[in-house]
Amino acid sequence: MAAQHRPITIGVAGGTGSGKTTISNALLTRVGEHHIAYLPHDTYYKDIIHIPLYEGRIRNFDHPDALDTHLMVANIEELQTGRSTEIPVYDFREHKRLPYTHTMGPQPIILVEGILIFAEPELRKLFDVKIFVDTDSDVRFIRRLQRDIAERGRTAESVIEQYLKTVRPMHLQFVEPSKRYADIIIPEGGFNTVAIDMVADRIRTMLQNQER
Repeated sequence: MAAQHRPITIGVAGGTGSGKTTISNALLTRVGEHHIAYLPHDTYYKDIIHIPLYEGRIRNFDHPDALDTHLMVANIEELQTGRSTEIPVYDFREHKRLPYTHTMGPQPIILVEGILIFAEPELRKLFDVKIFVDTDSDVRFIRRLQRDIAERGRTAESVIEQYLKTVRPMHLQFVEPSKRYADIIIPEGGFNTVAIDMVADRIRTMLQNQER
């Protein structure tokens, strides 16, 4: 990366199960992983004892206060100035941050993904391109149910209760309103290959212009 160029910083937001990670992985593949520093907001969850409670008993992982956004901002700003940074590592089964970090080096593109990244003003101002992945709520719920059972050791009952008590209300309060800040809205999530190809082409063009 040429020292005089600030990295292109791209945010990919959308509701839980919308296809954010699918689109992010597609961009990594199409543009080239060796060009991109990838930061998922999920990595910045706080330890479970610091996650806010809903009605005194359910941990609200979908509220902005559940995430260490200040640390993410600091990490992005370090990458934007051409320095390496230490990214936290999170255990989703134990709901705690692990005692070691992942060293990430500067790249010409920084790709940030998460449900709440456009709801946070200090994060939002760091993005050059803001992409919102817009997928129907029933599809998103089914995807989340399948993911949390298969990957995070959850029961169907606990996923449904969490969705009704915190996920859906937080989506309506924080995530859906943040769509208005997007530069690009991609419907149908990762199935929208036309939109993904167009975005990837645009990013490649920006990268080529940066390298001149």
